[in-house]
Amino acid sequence: MNKTIFEITKMDCPSEENLIRLKLDGISNIANLDFDIPNRKLTIFHKGEIAQIENSIVELNLGSKKISTEKTNQTNFKENNNQKKILWTVLVINFAFFIIEITTGFISKSMGLVADSLDMLADSFVYGISLFAVGGTLIKKKRIAKIAGYFQIVLAIIGFIEVLRRFFGDEKLPDFSTMIIISIFALIANGICLYILQKSKSKEEAHIKASMIFTSNDVIINLGVIIAGILVNYLSSNKPDLIIGTIVFMLVIQGAFRILNLSK
Repeated sequence: MNKTIFEITKMDCPSEENLIRLKLDGISNIANLDFDIPNRKLTIFHKGEIAQIENSIVELNLGSKKISTEKTNQTNFKENNNQKKILWTVLVINFAFFIIEITTGFISKSMGLVADSLDMLADSFVYGISLFAVGGTLIKKKRIAKIAGYFQIVLAIIGFIEVLRRFFGDEKLPDFSTMIIISIFALIANGICLYILQKSKSKEEAHIKASMIFTSNDVIINLGVIIAGILVNYLSSNKPDLIIGTIVFMLVIQGAFRILNLSK
């Protein structure tokens, strides 16, 4: 048995962990995957060469770099029997906040909230693919990933068009208080998801580390919408909301291409 350690600089959310799991699903010489999200490390226990595994990880464009490969005598690994239940939990949380944010986003005229809702939807897609495709056929997994990826791109493009319309039009100011309140709740929801997924790995990791939470892209986006809400009120302008919306739509499209990489 060999043990190879990767540094994955853009792996800062549980959804990226599941993307990697999905990408490596079906590679028969992998015995176990051990993810360390706070330190952005992935340890792979495998037989034979690492080339196929490394190429698959590189295709996801998550900033991966192989650190080391060494022999190991470890052959027994802990199996998490609650994985399906955990994935269902985080899927429901993310999808619920997709509905909440897209609804309040349109009501409050905030593109930041609408964009963040699509980011929540993107995470839901990853957890959904993990639930419905893993254990099924490779063709089924690729088909679901392709549909999810293109659907996400279409929604983001529609969002970009709406941002442009509002940028050049004479729109009312977004409701800054709704932006801030909903984003705070979304921030809490992301923290809960991270807590649930990290707690499932070992009792020693049952606490939430500050460094773990605040390196998450999802949490940074939530903080960005909160700051945009404050600036909307302070500057009496919708531009901060449109700027954060544009940034998040770009991240959503980037995530969509990662999902599409699963379908290759």
